[in-house]
Amino acid sequence: MLAYTYKDHGNFELTEKAKPEIQNSKDAIVKITMSSICTSDLHIKHGSVPKAELGITVGHEMVGVVEEVGAGVKNVKIGDRVAVNVETFCGECFFCKNGFVNNCTDKNGGWALGCRIDGGQAEYVRVPYADQGLNKIPDSVSDEQALFTGDILATGFWAAKISEIKETDTVLIIGAGPTGICTLLCTMLKNPKKIIVCEKDEIRRNFIKTHYTSVIVTEPENCLETVSKESDHGGADVVIEAAGSEESFKSAWQAARANAIVTIVALYDKPMILPLPDMYGKNLTFKTGGVDGCDCGEILSLIERGKIDTTPLITHKFPLKDIEKAYEIFENKLENVIKIAIVN
Repeated sequence: MLAYTYKDHGNFELTEKAKPEIQNSKDAIVKITMSSICTSDLHIKHGSVPKAELGITVGHEMVGVVEEVGAGVKNVKIGDRVAVNVETFCGECFFCKNGFVNNCTDKNGGWALGCRIDGGQAEYVRVPYADQGLNKIPDSVSDEQALFTGDILATGFWAAKISEIKETDTVLIIGAGPTGICTLLCTMLKNPKKIIVCEKDEIRRNFIKTHYTSVIVTEPENCLETVSKESDHGGADVVIEAAGSEESFKSAWQAARANAIVTIVALYDKPMILPLPDMYGKNLTFKTGGVDGCDCGEILSLIERGKIDTTPLITHKFPLKDIEKAYEIFENKLENVIKIAIVN
């Protein structure tokens, strides 16, 4: 089968690999119908994810059809259309039972697919712990609608959940990339008083203005002033940082009011520093990533009911054989790209 493979630092390559096989009774083999490229794939490519293993098939955003199941799989069957979870989790350890599935203690727990074991930018993928890692897609939901369920939508849903958003809050979201937009969609479900999105790219600011007209949009140089003007208590009640730069990290704590929650969902290329003397007295609560992706069933239900729609994010489609071109566009932010669907 065709599989996009992490060959060495800075180099992915489309190669031929053997079709995966069942290795454990709780495995399933999924025939991929659609996958996508994530910024985290670029972090692997450029060496920012040390745990990523050379030789693995990359990709962790995918949907497909169950082709084979192990004897211990109960929740899905051959022929089911499924969304694949970015995380592998056993469902039995302390962390899983408390909803902290990113920290599952299994050897493949957490982000494994497309990082430590073969992922889904391929024709087939083996999914360990399939009962937890696969969610059936409702018949009325298309592959496009479901594509981001297991990763960036799960991240946005988790970020909004742990941020404890109230209807009286002003929420600042920093970054209007794919994760930031999914976070915005899930924040809107909480019905806060105001939502402000800060984004440096004019095209993405215009995307927000066009699709989400109730949202206040600002650029980084005016962010603090805008937040101060639109907030009741000198700053945002909740800040969600989804951009992943040194500047956005600084803006996150600066724009927060005293005693606010600052949720960090971005992945950084280098360590960030909290200047505690400068922050002294703000009494901020920081909550940090990565995602606990255990709400995919609820997310698919919300998609089915028309509460969440991420299809406008798909700006490009390519067949798997042209994935190199897709990466070129995505990595260099060409052609006003937001997300790319790789169609098998």
